[in-house]
Amino acid sequence: MNVTREVILDLLPVYLAGEASPATRALIEEYMEQDPELAQRIRLQWADKLGKIAPSALPPDLELRSLRRTRALIGWQKWLFGFGICFTAVALTSEISFHEGRIKEFHFLMRDFPAQFGSFAVLAIACWIGYYSLRRRLRTSKPTSE
Repeated sequence: MNVTREVILDLLPVYLAGEASPATRALIEEYMEQDPELAQRIRLQWADKLGKIAPSALPPDLELRSLRRTRALIGWQKWLFGFGICFTAVALTSEISFHEGRIKEFHFLMRDFPAQFGSFAVLAIACWIGYYSLRRRLRTSKPTSE
């Protein structure tokens, strides 16, 4: 099979990124052996680009710290969700009275004990606010198209 120079130039970014398959790498390397001018030009461009790349200023343990922080935030999110459900259920506790198979009376217990159940409602709201703020914080942003 006769491969043109344009095909090799199209495959070069994949080859230089290290993402080419073994067959593609072999094809490009074989072509560069036949065309030393192209091989030299690629080596010069590659060396020039490597010289311009600045070393990373990020600390080496950044990934591990980010992972630990994310796990901790997810743990807090789980607890807030659980407490939010619990306090919501307690705040919305109701009493139902039946008489001869029919509902005689229905009311929330907050009516009889407003101070106690009101505090549970406030706690429920606080837990839900914390849960949704952590949920928003942990959500990844969409990549921007260029």
